[in-house]
Amino acid sequence: MKRVKWLALFAVLALVLAACGDGDDGAVDTTEGDGGAADTTEAPDTTEAPDTTEAPDTGAMAGQGGELLLLQWQAPSQANAYLSTGTKDLLAGSIVLEPLAEYAPDGSVVPTLAAEIPTIENGGVAADFTSVTWTLKEGVLWSDGTPFTADDVVFSWEYCQDELTGCSADFTVVADVVAVDDLTVTINFTDPTPYPYGVFVSYTQPIIQRAQFEGCVGEQASACTDENFMPIGTGPYMVTELKPEDTVSYEYNPNYRGAAEGQPFFGTVTIKGGGDAEASARSVLEIGEADYAWNLQVAPEILQPMEAAGFGIVLTSFTANVEHINLNQTDNRADPPSEWTEDGSGNNPLFFNNPQLARALSLAIDRDALVQVGYGPTGTPTCSMWPVGDQQSHNNDWCLTRDVDEANAILDELGYLDTDDDGVREAEGFGPLEFDYVTSTNAVRQSNQDIIKANWEEIGVVANMGNEDASLFFDGTSASDASIWKFFNDIEMFTNGSSGPDPVGYMVGWTIAEIPTAALGWPASGNLPRMQSQEFDDTWAIASQTGIDDPAFVDLVIQLQDLMIETGAIIPLIHRGNVSGISNLIGGFGDPNGWDSEYWNIEEWTRSE
Repeated sequence: MKRVKWLALFAVLALVLAACGDGDDGAVDTTEGDGGAADTTEAPDTTEAPDTTEAPDTGAMAGQGGELLLLQWQAPSQANAYLSTGTKDLLAGSIVLEPLAEYAPDGSVVPTLAAEIPTIENGGVAADFTSVTWTLKEGVLWSDGTPFTADDVVFSWEYCQDELTGCSADFTVVADVVAVDDLTVTINFTDPTPYPYGVFVSYTQPIIQRAQFEGCVGEQASACTDENFMPIGTGPYMVTELKPEDTVSYEYNPNYRGAAEGQPFFGTVTIKGGGDAEASARSVLEIGEADYAWNLQVAPEILQPMEAAGFGIVLTSFTANVEHINLNQTDNRADPPSEWTEDGSGNNPLFFNNPQLARALSLAIDRDALVQVGYGPTGTPTCSMWPVGDQQSHNNDWCLTRDVDEANAILDELGYLDTDDDGVREAEGFGPLEFDYVTSTNAVRQSNQDIIKANWEEIGVVANMGNEDASLFFDGTSASDASIWKFFNDIEMFTNGSSGPDPVGYMVGWTIAEIPTAALGWPASGNLPRMQSQEFDDTWAIASQTGIDDPAFVDLVIQLQDLMIETGAIIPLIHRGNVSGISNLIGGFGDPNGWDSEYWNIEEWTRSE
C-alpha cells in the first residue's frame, strides 16, 4: 500500500489492502456487501444539467450511452478516499474524485489534473529531491461549476493533517503544500524523496474540494455523511445516491472537461454490491446481465466455463499483490493479548525471531496445489513480497520446491519433537505446535487452508482453521477483534498489495513504526505481523534516499525483500493477479490496470450493440 492502506492492501493496503475478494487490498481485503437485485436507473436527460449546475454544450454524444452496471460484491460504504476502509470504497470515489496524476497499467505516471508530469529535466522536481512542483490544467471545473485551483490541493493536504480526521492516506513525507498561484502547487518534502510521485498520485490520494469539506476536518470528518457519500469532484461522474453496503448511483458530470469530446459515454453508472465473487462473475461472463465484475477470486474450474459462455472475458493484471501468511510476532496467547513493546516483553515465545520455524512451515506448503485449486492462470507461486520485474528477489526461491524431509529435519534440529507419539510436535515452554489460522470467508481461501492444513500435518503441526466475514476481518476501524490489524490469532492469511509501483514507499509498511497498537487506535498500518527488524529499518532508510536511477536502488529493494523473509514473520504464497470480468460489448477499456483504480479511464468506456 507507497504504504499499505488495506492493500492494504490496502494497505499498502491496505497492505494490498489488500485482499480473496479483497481490496487487497490496496490495498488489502475489504468488506463484503449483502446480496440484492441490481438497481438500474434511467439515463438522465442530457439536454439539462443537474439542479446545481448549468450544463455546457456537450455535443451529441456525452452521456448518451445509457447505464453502465458495475458489480462489486464487496459493496462500498462511502466514497471519500481519505476515510476509505479499503479498495471497495476507493473504487467508488475514483469515478468522481481525481488526483494530479494516475498510474497507467504499465506503472508509468500520466497526468490527470496536472498539465504534465514534473521531472528534473523540466524543472518540476528539485535536483536535491526536496520538492516537486505541479502545473495544473487550465479550465478544470468541479461538478458544481466552480473552478478547480491549487488551493484545493493545499486543502486536501490540510484535511489530513488533523489526526482526528482519521485520514487513511500517508502524508508523513510532506513538510507542506504551497499554492504558488491558482495553477501551480509545490509539495515540499521532509527529507529528499527520490520518487516524488506518491503524493496526490493515484486514486488513493485524490483532490477534494475545500468549499465542500472545509467544515469536515478533525472530529467532524466522519459525521459529514453528505460530503463523504456524495463528494463534489472533477471526474466524469457525480454520485446521486449511495446506499452503504448496497448500491452507488451516478450520473455523468456535464462540467467534465471531456464533455465537449463526448466523454463520458454513459449517462449513468451503478455500482451494485452484494452476493459473492462467483455470482458476480456469472452475471457478466455467463449470463450477460452486467457490464463489469470486480475482484473475481473464483476457482479456475468454475471461472473458465463461465468465460466460455461468450458474454465476456476475464481480465488479469499482475502487480505486487501477494497472498501470504503472517506469523504473529507478539504473544496473542497472553491475557489480554500482548502488543508490541520496545523492550520485547510482548514477543511471541515461539514465532518471534525464529526464521527456521517459518522456513520449515514454508517448505512444507505445496504452492503449486494452491495455485491449481484456487487460481489457475490468475496466480503463480512466489517467495517474495515484491514480485515485480527485475526488482524481485529470487534469493528465497527454495520455497518453490516443496521439501517435507527438509522441513522435518529443521524441526528436529530445533528440538520440536513428538514426545508422546500423538502426531503433534511440542516445543519446550510452549506446548504442542498447534496454531489458530484465520482468514476471510472465501471459497478459494478455505480450499487453500485445507491444503496447508494437510501439508503441515505431515510435519507434525496442527492448524486450527477459522474464517471471518470479510466485513469484520478487513474492517479498517478495527471495531471487531477479528480485524487483521488487531491480529489476536497465531496466524492470518490474506493478500497485501501496493497501490503504486514504488517498492520503497510500499515497504515502509514493515518498519517498526508501522506496527499497529491499541495506544495508536489500531491504525490501518502495514506491519500487521509486528515484524521487528532494525536492520530492515536501517536498510529502508538508505533505500528511501536513493534515486530510482541509481544502480544501488534495485539491490536495496532486493535486500529489503530478503530481510522480510529472514525475520520469520512472513511466508509469501501466491503472486495474485487482479482478476475482473468485462462484457464483450464494452469498448475503450484498454489494458487492465492493477496499479490504480480499475475504473481509471472510465470516461473512455463505450458500448457496442
